[in-house]
Amino acid sequence: MVSAGDFRNGVTIEMDGQVVQIVEFQHVKPGKGAAFVRTKLRNVINGGVTDKTFRPTEKFPAARIDRVDMQYLYDDGEMYNFMNNETFEQIALSHEQIADSMKFVKENETVKVVSYQGNVFSVEPPLKVILEVTHTEPGIKGNTTTGATKPATVETGVEVQVPLFVNIGDKIIISTQTGDYESRA
Repeated sequence: MVSAGDFRNGVTIEMDGQVVQIVEFQHVKPGKGAAFVRTKLRNVINGGVTDKTFRPTEKFPAARIDRVDMQYLYDDGEMYNFMNNETFEQIALSHEQIADSMKFVKENETVKVVSYQGNVFSVEPPLKVILEVTHTEPGIKGNTTTGATKPATVETGVEVQVPLFVNIGDKIIISTQTGDYESRA
């Protein structure tokens, strides 16, 4: 059992026959009245997001979520294909299910496939990835201290903001949680 006072981002609980994951939470202690927890919950099966408040003493059963390391093999246009590194079993997941999670993942990279009672509902990419810049405006010498950025397209096709000194062919480190440039690799 997980009490509402112990909620953290990413915690998955069963509530009203649904499996929900806490996306955001905020402990609120008003000057008058009892404390409460304001949350944003995402239904892990259908992806719907709702806002709900709880008393800190409310308890919910923790949902058993399975995370399995799998290798991303390829995209066949309709489905992303993965292989379990231990059993060599292959699964295919539709673009609608996991497209947001896959924007920084290259072929042959290992990801965590997340499921509840055998139903896959998300893919967790590594926290940081190294990708090569495939298109950007040419870098300008001397523009390193201004903090200005420019758009750059990386090898997976996603556009990110990078400092002015980054050029085509540079390998950069990107945080997959925020989608932000971190440094050159």
